[in-house]
This record gives sequence, structure tokens and C-alpha cells, in this order.
Amino acid sequence: MDTGAIPYPSRGYEGFKGRIEEVSSASVPAWPAKRRAPQDAPNVVVVLLDDLGYSDISPYGGEIDTPNLAALAEGGYRFTNYHSAPVCSPARAALLTGLNPHRAGFSSVAHADPGYPGYTLEIADDVPTIAESFRAGGYATFMVGKWHLTKESKMHDGADKASWPLQRGFDRYYGCMDGFTTLHHPHRLVQDNAPLVIDDFPEGYFLTDDLTDQALRMIKGLRANDPDKPFFLYFAHQAVHGPIQAKSGDIGKYRGLYDAGWDHVRDERFRRQIRDGLFPADTVLPAEQEPGLEVAAWDSLSTEQKQLFARYMEVYAGSVDNVDQNLGRLLDHLKEIGEYENTLVVFASDNGGTAEGGAEGTRSYFSQFVHLAGLPADWDRDVPRELELIGGPRAFAHYPRGWARASNTPFRLYKGHTFAGGIRVPLLVSWPAGLPRGQGDGGLRSQYAYVTDLGQTLLGLAGVEHLAERHGLRAKEVDGVSFEAVLRDPAAPAARHEQYTEFIGHRGYFCNQWKIVTEHRFGEPYSDGEWELYNIEADPAETVDLAAVHPEKVAELAEKWRAAAWNNTVFPLSDDGSIFRTRPSTELVLSDPVTLYPDTPTLERYRSSKLIHLRSFEIAADFEYRDGDGGVLVAHGDQGGGYVLFVQDGQLCLSYNEYGRVHRVCSPIRGRGRLQARLAAEALPDIKWAVRLELPDSEAVHLGPVLQLVGMSPFTGISSGVDRGSPVDWELYERAGSARYTGTLHHVRYTPGPKAGYNPELIVEIEREVERIYE
Repeated sequence: MDTGAIPYPSRGYEGFKGRIEEVSSASVPAWPAKRRAPQDAPNVVVVLLDDLGYSDISPYGGEIDTPNLAALAEGGYRFTNYHSAPVCSPARAALLTGLNPHRAGFSSVAHADPGYPGYTLEIADDVPTIAESFRAGGYATFMVGKWHLTKESKMHDGADKASWPLQRGFDRYYGCMDGFTTLHHPHRLVQDNAPLVIDDFPEGYFLTDDLTDQALRMIKGLRANDPDKPFFLYFAHQAVHGPIQAKSGDIGKYRGLYDAGWDHVRDERFRRQIRDGLFPADTVLPAEQEPGLEVAAWDSLSTEQKQLFARYMEVYAGSVDNVDQNLGRLLDHLKEIGEYENTLVVFASDNGGTAEGGAEGTRSYFSQFVHLAGLPADWDRDVPRELELIGGPRAFAHYPRGWARASNTPFRLYKGHTFAGGIRVPLLVSWPAGLPRGQGDGGLRSQYAYVTDLGQTLLGLAGVEHLAERHGLRAKEVDGVSFEAVLRDPAAPAARHEQYTEFIGHRGYFCNQWKIVTEHRFGEPYSDGEWELYNIEADPAETVDLAAVHPEKVAELAEKWRAAAWNNTVFPLSDDGSIFRTRPSTELVLSDPVTLYPDTPTLERYRSSKLIHLRSFEIAADFEYRDGDGGVLVAHGDQGGGYVLFVQDGQLCLSYNEYGRVHRVCSPIRGRGRLQARLAAEALPDIKWAVRLELPDSEAVHLGPVLQLVGMSPFTGISSGVDRGSPVDWELYERAGSARYTGTLHHVRYTPGPKAGYNPELIVEIEREVERIYE
């Protein structure tokens, strides 16, 4: 077998590959006529978690208390060989469309569109979602939680909303359209097509509880008006994506449980998995360390490390526990109204547990999350916090990868990888009235299934046809196949026998019991020499590489992967993120100066970031001041990083939250009446800012150099006259809550300055490229 370089398309980016939209969403025909669903049609509830590992819940060996999930498993079906995509947006796109992730346009998470078919990061006009099919089939369609299927540049209030939930088949929506948020003070909640304006969250607020409340209200509202209409509820949790947070009572429930460490927890979970028949008794738990992703032995850690690391897992467990509690609330209501028996409930994770917390975890998630070349030596990926703050609203944390390794027991590697740890996840299916378990059927299903199959199975079980067209366009053929036969008969053959996967150069191909897989080394050539080969029927944990024993099988499956990659628009491969540095010129308007008036809804996260990201900028706050006035003039960010300009005790103050390390400077306000405060941030080398704050008749004050807020920080967008969402400065929040300015604020104006030389963004002139294509 030739193990040298093979003709994979380059990871490089050589100009914009233009893509013309054939149909404008503004000019498409109306929705297809709805029909009344059959009287006995089931309700359908899909509950999806983000970054939940295979073994975290009790039906899959976990020690976390999940009695409601256990009840679903006991009365329904547990899939032990269900696979998803390596990361969230591709998984959710595949579930909702039935298309393989790249064909659905989601090679990666929903950020930027560099112009290739597999990277559009929007569901195309000719691809109906299962929500659209359910709605056309006579169902009410509800969604709560994480959407993450709209690219960043189209999430702001003035954007084309063709890719928002209501335009993709849902009658009602409530949640966060971003990939993650803080569970205590969400940065931006959207109801239907509009953001909610919330100055202050109530005491004890927690997003998972709120999402459940909203889902219950949608169901109750439907039943008050139509007692018979079935509903499809897509409940996509923000938990347990980072930053991991939980309610104090749920954290306390697990106090001390993880003191024995991740090695002990992993061994105990594996023992229960073998006991429960999830894997053959001779399955071997991988013992080798993964190069570059090593996990320290628990016994080698210091006492302080053990205390800190155990706390991270107590928080994670508390968050999972709370999800189960809220599932119980939802199911209890269905029982109360007599609809539980005829409700088809599905629970799954969109990918495996994540190692993004690093070797030691982090208490400053956004500084850990930065992937930018040239970070200075003093960049701190873990800004310390007191132990008891972890999990609460003041700490944006994530657990160390030792716990992710335990989460993914018995598999190797993590979210983002094509080994089983990244893509083999739990799947529970329950429908007492329509899928009762036969005598002697323990409910375990070891047949292979893939995320594209799940939505098609639900449509089939509900008797709803997948839409043949959308907006006058013939629908793309789906890749998903129903596994209903497997649900009804434990001896039925798997509905799917082959499947490709890919993410940032990591690749895999499953065919019957064989799987080839790569752990691609970034920057190295893509070649057949990277492939490893496993018999996953005999070795589900992928511990014995058989590539040298069966080179002909490797060659056969490598060719199958290549063919599938071409058919599914996987190319070009990009392993370093450079493909996303190219941004279309249509986004330049987001970097224009903007004036914000009082009571303007909080500017959306990405829209806000374009004003300050890796560049110099200026802020001018035009306000009136009288003795006794106080409060926020402008705020941008949260406890994970940000800045807030406010008036307090006759002074103009700036708090700069440097990923959890807070700096404060103040200047006396000498004038009265109408004033203008000016803040100028100058981009310096080493990704830092020098900040100057000045008022008329006052001496300027200076701050810095401070680390710039980059990557996903500031995460909460810009608010004028108030600090909404998670507060930038906790001391100010404790004194005054969102601290609305008590005087008169006329407006705040942002003027972006020059980009720093280390800003990697490349702008492509779209109009010029389109003209070139037509020429």
C-alpha cells in the first residue's frame, strides 16, 4: 500500500470560491399546506445535550443521579452503538435535516462561511428540516435552547432571519442561538424572532430551569387551545457545554463524591458497563496515554490540585443532575395530562465529552478558549478563583481532560476527534404506547446507527412524510435511514452499514465491523499512512490497531472514505482554522461606527466584537451629570471578560475585567451638565491595549497595558446605560444590580480604529469575485 502523500485537496485557501444563492428567502412561495395529523399521532420530544460523555448518565454506567433517564431506559431502548458528529453544529444540522454534516453545509461549528459548499454554515433553501416536515404534517412545533445553526454575521437584530428557528419550521422558539452561554445570566435570550431585553435576572435564576418552564408553557398553551394536536418539541440544552455551571444545591449533592479521582471513577464506570452488558466481557479499557493529550495519574497530584479538580466534576455532575430533574418535570406534566404513554421521547448527546479545559481545567474559560497565534508569555489560561465560586455566576470554568476521559469511558479521545470518544454517544428512545418492549427484550440495541438516521426514524414512527420540496424547490435527497426495525426487533440487522466522518482533518470511515480512523497531526500532509484500523465489534474501545495486519482493508476503506468525501463536499480539508480567517466584504458594515441610544437592546455578541476585535477603538459617551447621579454609561462583556464605564460617587470609573482579573481606574467629574467621556484603546504589540479615559476639565487616567479581549470574549454584547446579562464588575453588581444610569444619557458612540498587524482577518470583495465568476 502506498503510504506517501495522496491527492487530498490542500488545507490552504487560494481565493474566494464564490457561491451564488439561486433563491432569495424573501421571494420564495408560502409554506406547503398543512394537514391535520392522525388522531393517534404521538407527541415527539427530542432532548439533546451538548458535550455529554458516553458514560456520564446512569444508564451508561455513570454515578450521576439521573433517575428519569434511567426510567426511560428501563421502559424503552438503550443504543450502545449510536454515533454522532465530532462537534455540535454538524451534529444538530444532521439530526434536523437527515443530511450528512458537510452536505448540510456544516463541516464545522456555525461561525464564518469561507465560500465552500461544505462550509456554508446555513441550512440551504432546498433542505427541509424535520420541524418543517412535522409542521406540514399537522404538528405544532416548539423549540427551546441552543440553536447554533446560524452563522455569526446573521445573528444580529438587523440580519436576514431566514436561518433562524421560526423560519426553519418552528412555531415557537425560546433560547440562546449561540453555541453556549452562562447558565446563571444568559448573554442573549431570543423569543421567537426577537431578543429579550432583561436588565436583571431574578434571584436564583438558572437557564435549564427556565427552558423547561418555557417548554411547559408552550405545551400548556397548545392544550388550552387545541386538545388533540400533537406537538414536536426539540429541547436542545445549553448544558453541559462550557462554561460548566450548576446550582449550589445540586453541586452540594456531589460534595466529596469525586475525591477518589478520575482513575477510580473511570474504572467504576467501566465495571458497571460490563456488568450491564453494554460491551462484551472481554472488552479492554484503553490504558495508553494519548500523545499530546496526556492525563496525569490522580495519585500524582497535589492535595490542592485534587481539591480543585474534584470541585470541577462536582459542578459538572450537578449540571447533569439538574437536566435530569427538569426532564422529570416535563415528563410528569405529560403524565398529569394523560399524554405520556403516547409521547415518543428521545435523549442523546451531540458529541462526546470535551478536553477543551486542558490538563488542569480552567476558571477563566474565555482565556483558555483562545486559539490565536502569537499569544504573549503572560497569557493566563486559568485566572484563579476561590474554590466555592466555581460553578456559580462569578466563575466561567471547565473541567480538566482527566474528567473528560472518564466521561467518555471506555473510549479514546474527545469531542472534535473521530475516535469513539468524540462521536459515540448515548441514545435513549421511549414510546410506551407505540414501542412497548417485548417479553425478554432488555431494551439494549447494539446495532450501528448514525445521527442522520434519528430524525428520519422519528418522522417514520410518527407517520409524517419528509417534505419532497421546500419553497418551490425540490428537496435534496436525505442520507438518513430509519432504524425503526431495530427498535421493534432486537435481532433486526442494522439499517446502516457504512459512514464517513471528518473534522479539521481528523477522519474516519465505518464499514460493518471495521473502522479506519486518523488522529491527524496538524500541519502534516494528509496521507493514507495516517490511517489506523480497528475491528469495533471485537474491540469497541479501539485499542488494537490492525492496519499492519490488514493493509488491504485499510486501502479499501481509505478509498471508500475518499469517494464519500467527494460526494459529501468534505473538501478542502483545513486543519489549522486558516480557512475561517477569510471574511466576505458584506461583513464590513458590522465594523462601521455605531451610535447606541438609551434602551437600545443589547448589541448582539458578534456585532459588538467587530467594533473592537484585534484593533484600536474609541468610545464617546454623551451624558448629563448632576450631583448624586450614578450608574453605567456603557458595558461590554461579563464575568468572563469585559469592560464597563460607570459613574459612582462623583467619579467616572472604568472596570476592565481581564478574563477574571479586574482592574479599576477612576477620574473625578469636575464639570456639571452635559459632558462627554472618551475612552480610547490603542492596540499594542503582544495582543494588548493601552487604555486612556478622559473627561473635560479633568486629567486623563490610563490603564494598561492589559490583555486584549479576543476569541469569544467579550461574550455579552454592548449595553448602553445599563449592564445587562452577566455583570462585568461583580462589586458594582452587588451594590446596584444592572446599575442603570440615573441621570440623562444621550448616546454612546463606538468608532473602530485601525486593525492590529496581528489581526489575521482577510476580507474578500464579494461583488468583485461574483463579477469574475460570471466573466
